[in-house]
Amino acid sequence: MATSSFYTGSALTHLQCSACGREHDANRLQNLCPDCGKVLLARYDLQRAARSLTKESVAARPRGMWRWRELLPVRETRHIVSLGEGDSPLLPVPRLGARAGLKRLLLKDEGSNPTGSFKARGISAALSRAAELGACDLALPTAGNAGGALAAYAARAGLKAHVYMPVDAPELNKKECGVCGAEVVLVRGLINDCGAWVRRRAAEEGWFDLSTLKEPYRAEGKKTMGLELVEQLGWSVPDILVYPTGGGTGLVGIWKALEELEQLGWIGSRRPRMIAVQTEGCAPIVRAFQQGLDHAPAVADAHTRIGGLRVPAAVADSLMLGLIRRSGGTALTVTDDEALDGMREIASSEGVFAAPEGGAVWAGIKKLVASGAIDREEQIVLMNTGTGLKYGELVSFDFPVVDRS
Repeated sequence: MATSSFYTGSALTHLQCSACGREHDANRLQNLCPDCGKVLLARYDLQRAARSLTKESVAARPRGMWRWRELLPVRETRHIVSLGEGDSPLLPVPRLGARAGLKRLLLKDEGSNPTGSFKARGISAALSRAAELGACDLALPTAGNAGGALAAYAARAGLKAHVYMPVDAPELNKKECGVCGAEVVLVRGLINDCGAWVRRRAAEEGWFDLSTLKEPYRAEGKKTMGLELVEQLGWSVPDILVYPTGGGTGLVGIWKALEELEQLGWIGSRRPRMIAVQTEGCAPIVRAFQQGLDHAPAVADAHTRIGGLRVPAAVADSLMLGLIRRSGGTALTVTDDEALDGMREIASSEGVFAAPEGGAVWAGIKKLVASGAIDREEQIVLMNTGTGLKYGELVSFDFPVVDRS
């Protein structure tokens, strides 16, 4: 957290509804569009940003997410709450790729972030901006990793955090939230049930709700994955980007990053084919995509052991479906067992202990190759959204035991 203050050069101008297009004030706390209840997106004066943000200047700054400060929403450095998030590695994974005959497979490893997942990026941006606008008590529903990130960043900032998570969330996520001082409430239900509790309690207590895409700035932190990826590829885009899809902030954020980079003149109009992977037991986006729908009805009987993908309804469903189709991408499901096998394959091939969501992505890539939907010569990015170290209960081994010699 910064100890002195200067203006960041943020080019933030206003918020715009992703559905009705109406503009709203970026200088007050906002959740969904007050006119139609849809997702608000942050908008920037990119001509102004370009006065100080260049390819050379961003490369010369200290590493981390906040070197993209002109394209992030916080106006004064004293409000930036950071634990060193961002600049995750983009790793060639040739041995993994060889398992499916892929020659240009890359893995973006978000498990290297503070708190062990990409959630650190979104929470850093959203919490920092909320604090700048006067919020003191923050709350969200979570499958696990977002709660851990909120607890850690709230502790860093001296703010109060209220985390609601399913009772069967991973144990390490629960302990992470507790040890960082958050109020943790376990709910007998899914993340949407946790969300209902947050909405109720936030209204009663005056907490600010940081739920996925129910405020504008978590997506801004997540979009830095896209900014970094293009920089790491020498200011080009891959042919295909495969993403584990729950609430969808990562997909929405990366797509937004590419749009802003094009407006800056740093890339052209070509986009990667955006591919969403969900599990068979909770696949609202896949079902809607396959049925040609513009929105995704909630899954009534959602069940999967892959916690980050157990999201039966997403507020950004229309945004995700739109960008997948515009990119020429697709959406598909894998089984829980395929995702867990994917974790093992990534780790044993490349030494990256991926989250089960990353394992699901690898399982999805293999299915696409087998069906001919992916050309083996294409450049493919596997987005691993977190570390597998938090999910020890999902993997088991029978190790031999010997006596002392």
